[in-house]
Amino acid sequence: MWNNMYSKKLIFIAGLLMFSFARSNAQEVKTLQDVLSFGLENNYSIRMARKGQEISDNNFSRGNAGFFPSLDLRTQYSGTRNNTDRDNIDGTTSSMRGVHNTVASVNLNLGWTIFDGFRVQTSYDRLGVLQEMGELNTQQAIENLIANLSAEYFNLIRQKQQLENLKFAVELSRERMRIDEERYLLGSGSRLQLLQAEVFLNADSARMTRQEEVVRASRIHLNELMAREDLRAGIQPSDTIIPLDDILILESLRRSAEENNTSLRAAAKNTTLSEYDQKMIAAGTYPYVSLSSGYGLSRNTYQTGSFTDQQTVGMNYGITLGMNLFDGFNQRRRMSNARIEVENSRVREEDTRNTLMADLITNYEEYLNFFRLIEMESHNLDVAYETLNIALERYRLGELSGIELREVQKNLLEAEERLLTVQYQAKLAEISLKYIAGRITDYL
Repeated sequence: MWNNMYSKKLIFIAGLLMFSFARSNAQEVKTLQDVLSFGLENNYSIRMARKGQEISDNNFSRGNAGFFPSLDLRTQYSGTRNNTDRDNIDGTTSSMRGVHNTVASVNLNLGWTIFDGFRVQTSYDRLGVLQEMGELNTQQAIENLIANLSAEYFNLIRQKQQLENLKFAVELSRERMRIDEERYLLGSGSRLQLLQAEVFLNADSARMTRQEEVVRASRIHLNELMAREDLRAGIQPSDTIIPLDDILILESLRRSAEENNTSLRAAAKNTTLSEYDQKMIAAGTYPYVSLSSGYGLSRNTYQTGSFTDQQTVGMNYGITLGMNLFDGFNQRRRMSNARIEVENSRVREEDTRNTLMADLITNYEEYLNFFRLIEMESHNLDVAYETLNIALERYRLGELSGIELREVQKNLLEAEERLLTVQYQAKLAEISLKYIAGRITDYL
């Protein structure tokens, strides 16, 4: 009996799906991989993260670290125009008006720091770590998007399946109303019972309508995450149920998290950056050596004096050797702060690892519990279908009241909803575990 009822429900749902497809062929059937591929290509957060990575890639260069000399070309032209009044020693006076003198120059200057306490090499290594951090930031954005898109994809499946359950509930209420109407017309039923059946049918229809809005909202959110231009575009998941992978193994997840978790890898890179910052500050305790050279051409013109113009061509060069001997103990203070920051970075890294493992264990225990709940709720659903089948037969025979039938119908709907909810929660736990373990890209 129950098998017949369950088969009828499957046929009913299949019919609804075919009708829906025939009514609107704008619904695009998408697999999870289709959704993820489109989102990774178009999502705004991913695009911004990749631009940030391009900047860190550009910054990782020997020139930015200071390996190369600087070469500066400068040209200048200036002049003066003066009026001069002069009292001479012999008592005479002289005056000059509009005296115009000019200076024109071209200079090519070269500067190169030969040694500054290994600061240049440390700066280059630090830029390399920043480039890796840029890659990790992009990877983090990708993993977040995969997790969010996957969760919403399976949520859409859940909400659509709940909608089909509510449609089936409407059909059951409509069948009950048909039975009550027949009884009323034959004189074996009351109008009160018929009106009650109509109220229940309207209530189920209203709930189905609200669920249709929930499905639309989920579809819009999925389109938003995919960064589609038409947020109302129809999308139909290729899956009709929420698939669950084989049960994950905790020890395998733990090892994978230690090696691949993006947050943990970023914490380790932050510790390395703190160590490089300490080396950069330590470079201030070493002597420094720099070279300088220049070549220039200048021309001066005069309207007074013993000559009218002067031109100079030549070069200059120099070497500078220096060392900071005392700066009010500021160097020692900076070194002390740098050591503290390195220690803090290591503590933060350990804290990240500890929190990560705690989340992994907690989520794993919930994950296993969801599987146990799925087994129980699946059994409850079987019982609810069997109960409904018996209740409908008794109701047709007049051995069951309308309120009792409604309670059986309500129990079936709640059992279906509970099973859907726990299946979705199990999938979310699976997504979370793979995210923590750095294996979220398994869904691609």
